[in-house]
Amino acid sequence: MSAAPNIIAFQGVEGAYSHLSCRRVFPEMEAFACETFVEAMFMVDQGKAKLAMIPLENSTAGRVEEIYRLMPKSQLHIIGEHFEPVSHCLLGIKGSSLEQLKTVSSHPQALAQCDGQIKQLGIEPIAAFDTAGSAYELAQNPSLTHGAIASSLAAELYDLEVLQENFQDVTGNTTRFLILASEQGIPEYEANTPYITSLMFTVRNIPAALYKAMGGFSTNGINMVKLESYMGNGLTKGASFHLDVEGHPSDRMMQYALKELEFFTKEMRNLGTYKAHEFRAQNRPLPE
Repeated sequence: MSAAPNIIAFQGVEGAYSHLSCRRVFPEMEAFACETFVEAMFMVDQGKAKLAMIPLENSTAGRVEEIYRLMPKSQLHIIGEHFEPVSHCLLGIKGSSLEQLKTVSSHPQALAQCDGQIKQLGIEPIAAFDTAGSAYELAQNPSLTHGAIASSLAAELYDLEVLQENFQDVTGNTTRFLILASEQGIPEYEANTPYITSLMFTVRNIPAALYKAMGGFSTNGINMVKLESYMGNGLTKGASFHLDVEGHPSDRMMQYALKELEFFTKEMRNLGTYKAHEFRAQNRPLPE
């Protein structure tokens, strides 16, 4: 099988925050825009792209539900994570000004995150399919009275003016992305290096199965950082879960915890083990 081209796939229009993340993490790779998450993941699965950059959750909007339904059906592996701060920009065509704006378009979530600023300027929000798409539409149909809320990359790609940076009402809005590949790339264990292991499992249909399955992590001192339930293949076949823990499969205590988890589950799959992004250490709460 020939090597996949040096392409990283993402869902969205060029200039989207997923595109920005691709550029930030893999500047040497060609970023390829796909209409759907399925298409982006399928490109990797078929060897048409080396990697995919897929959003899993946002600190304001919550989880991306579709990804939890797609991952069990995919054979792709998580080889890394990236946390991208969402910094909205108010964009206009070249030569326009804040005072001239009467309307602004963007994705409904972006509009909600900038609601205070929009009201302060007294402009009318218009919902669009996505942030970068609203910037593209503005470039195609230039108007001095219309603006778009999108990334700084969208302004660069579509030759628009950044009328105001950090246009969001509250700072700190961050999206967590998963970096997917067709082959598992578990890094070699290094002491004092933080790792995240992502697991997918379905519990056995016995009383307190989840409680018992999670007990192994507690008794072995493994910190669980995320537990999400999602609908599996049937309504009565047992609950399915996505679990992120701090640890590496080569660590002895982690091995004990995984054995206990396996005992109380019908299906268990390691989606990937990868180095924890530095964002986690920077935003870890201080001990009381």
